[in-house]
Amino acid sequence: MKKFILLLTALSLGLSLAACSRPSDSGADDRPVTVPQGLALRLSDGGVTLEGAAVTENEGDDVYTARDIVYYESGKDFTYGEGTQADAHTAQEAQAHTVVHITAPGVYVLSGSLSAGQIAVDLGEEARDDPGAVVTLVLDGVDITCTVAPAIIFYNVYECGDADTPSPTVDTSGAGANLILADGSENTVNGAYVAKIYKSVELSEDGKTVVDSKKLHKYDGAVYSKMTMNVTGNDGVLNINAQNEGLDSELHLTVGGGVINIVSGNDGINTNEDGVSVTTVNRGTLNITVNGSTGEGDGIDSNGWLVINGGTVHAYACASSGDAGIDSDMGILLNGGEVVATGNMLDAIDGDSAQKYVLFNLSSASWDASGAVLTLKDSDGEELMDVPTVNRFSILIVSCPGIGEGLYALYDGGTLLASGQAGQGQENMGGRPGGFGGGGRPDDFGGGRPDGQTPPDGQFPEGQMPPDGQFPEGQTPPDGQMPDGQTPPDGQTPPEAPSGRRDQGENV
Repeated sequence: MKKFILLLTALSLGLSLAACSRPSDSGADDRPVTVPQGLALRLSDGGVTLEGAAVTENEGDDVYTARDIVYYESGKDFTYGEGTQADAHTAQEAQAHTVVHITAPGVYVLSGSLSAGQIAVDLGEEARDDPGAVVTLVLDGVDITCTVAPAIIFYNVYECGDADTPSPTVDTSGAGANLILADGSENTVNGAYVAKIYKSVELSEDGKTVVDSKKLHKYDGAVYSKMTMNVTGNDGVLNINAQNEGLDSELHLTVGGGVINIVSGNDGINTNEDGVSVTTVNRGTLNITVNGSTGEGDGIDSNGWLVINGGTVHAYACASSGDAGIDSDMGILLNGGEVVATGNMLDAIDGDSAQKYVLFNLSSASWDASGAVLTLKDSDGEELMDVPTVNRFSILIVSCPGIGEGLYALYDGGTLLASGQAGQGQENMGGRPGGFGGGGRPDDFGGGRPDGQTPPDGQFPEGQMPPDGQFPEGQTPPDGQMPDGQTPPDGQTPPEAPSGRRDQGENV
């Protein structure tokens, strides 16, 4: 069975966003997070201790260990689940893992390491409706690796969310699943996933295919919760290296602080209740890179809403697929904070957003849009913020409190790459993404390209109009579809989207 090693890249690049800095995040609570005291749970391959006493295999204890990890078994036929050979693991590989079971509510302060293990929280099925069934894991210098399943998983705790009344505003303060990053700590989680395992199946008449099924297990994230989850902290760091998805919740997820660095094979963050889930970022720092090992993946993917009220969010989607840095089925609300999101497709920004943003479309094949530190400038040439990039992309969204009305330019050093009109909801974009036909010509930034420079390889980047609106002979506007409700300038017809691009709102 193949092994995986996902190395956390230097995502937190130490880059200044000084011009966009602010005393507080719009709508976010900047008070320090109180890290609670709790029971000391020390992890080690040689044995786990709770308050200094050895944890045993006695299932009647609040905390016990076992070799009973849930995983996708190899050698099964099509009636077992939807996994492929690449998703499957041998019994020998699974049994090498120590599962630390937590079965009682409370605060547990975790430290130490497990080279093959999992933290599994399960207070029983009745916990879902019990407001007292709350578990808080304080990560205080942990290093956990699991190669067959999530490294941390919440099965059954209190569910504070209401799936029957969808709304982009949710209160997750009472959630039963909580992670807190201890002050000054650095924590690393290397996790895998569990492909869908059937609870029951209905077969076709010839018995050769599954026509209907019920799910028993399916856990895509390295850190996973079946219930609403909160992740918070002050300056504590959580590094997540994920074989598939990074940080997942089946209902709501709220990030309230800390520094979270995610490198994932698929979506960096995913909340997956269709039309209901809300991913909320109130404060803290999120650095997310999808490394493309699965061939796809959004930076943040919510099957309901994505709401960013504050903090810093850098989200880089898969470089080779039609995915987005920030993706949502029901709407994206940018109300505060600093956002840099790159990918190859665009999801609509909600018109009710409180903070403006600029969108650039850079689909010109002549420029490798990855790894550069770009610069956002206003129409007066003033530098507004540095824009770090990681993966190759064609769509870039930038948002911060310093963005107001007007045109903005994106530079790579002294080279003007594109210009864009500030928007506040996609219906207010004022033209094609990146300013194509929306007044974002180089002429608007000081009379043409800087210092007489010409675009790379003679091509004009997406979103940039040549002087006087004329394209060089034989050159057509770059690929890329218009967002919903927008039309090209002067009756122009945009070319077809590149292959692999998906419709807005479709989750992969």
